[in-house]
Amino acid sequence: MTIKKIISVFVLLLVVMACSTNPFTGKQTMALVPNSQLFPTAFQQYNQVLSESKVVTGTAQSEMIKRVGQRISVAAERWLNANGYQGYLKDYKWEYNLIDDKTVNAWCMPGGKIVFYTGILPIAQSETGVAAIMGHEVAHALANHGQQRMSADYIQQGVALAGNIAIQNDNDRAAFNQYYGIGSQVGVMLPFSRSHEAEADKIGLILMALAGYNPSEAAELWKRMEANSGGNAPPEILSTHPSNASRIQNIQSLVPMAVSEAKKFGVTSFKPITKF
Repeated sequence: MTIKKIISVFVLLLVVMACSTNPFTGKQTMALVPNSQLFPTAFQQYNQVLSESKVVTGTAQSEMIKRVGQRISVAAERWLNANGYQGYLKDYKWEYNLIDDKTVNAWCMPGGKIVFYTGILPIAQSETGVAAIMGHEVAHALANHGQQRMSADYIQQGVALAGNIAIQNDNDRAAFNQYYGIGSQVGVMLPFSRSHEAEADKIGLILMALAGYNPSEAAELWKRMEANSGGNAPPEILSTHPSNASRIQNIQSLVPMAVSEAKKFGVTSFKPITKF
C-alpha cells in the first residue's frame, strides 16, 4: 500500500469514527475529543486562569460583562429550543469574568467559561460593543470550534506519524516532513481556522441580535480593532484570522440576516448604543 493510500485510510477512519452535526452550522464536524472529556479539562483550566489573575468584581463594568453574557447565553438557548435542540446546553456551566489586564482580548472556553480583559473595553466602547465580542466568542464554543481544532491537530499529527512510519528512505522522510509541515499548515490548518472565525462572526451576529443588541455595531467594532492593530497583521493566507477588511465586509453583508432572524423571535428594536 502506498503512503498516499495509508494516509487516506487513516484520515477516513478517524473522520468516520468521530463526526457529529452542529446545530448552529448544520455541518458534520470532527469530534475526536468528546465534550464529556473536554469540558472538565476546560473548567479546570479556567479556574486556574482565574486563580492566577486579578479578577474584577463588584464594579459597573464587571456587572455589565455578566449581564451581556447572560443575555447572549439566553439568546443561544432560545434559538436552540426553537430549532429542536432542547437540552443542547445542559452540560454548559456559564461563567463570565472580567480580568484586570491590558491584553486586548476575550475568550470563551468549551462549556461556556468566559473571560474579558479590561484592555479590550476601550475598543468595545459600549455595552453593544461588548455584546459583539461576547457573541463572537460564545459562538466559537457553541460551534465546537475548540473540539474541532483539537481533532484537526490529532489528525495532522497522526498523518505525520503515518508518513514517517511508511517512508523508509531517510531523504524522502526528511522531504516529507518539511513539505507536509508547511503544506498542512498553510493549506489546511490556517484556512480551517479562518473558516471558524467566519462562522463565529455569523453566529455571533445572530446571538447579539436575539439578545437585543444592534448587530450593525459588530462591523464598527472591527473597524476599531483594525485601527488599534495599526495595520500590523500578516497576509490573510498566513493568518489564523480573516483580514480585517474582508471580515468587516462579510459582517456588513450578514447584518440583514441577523436582523431578520431576530424578528422571528419578536425582537424588532435594539438597545441604544451608549458609550462607557
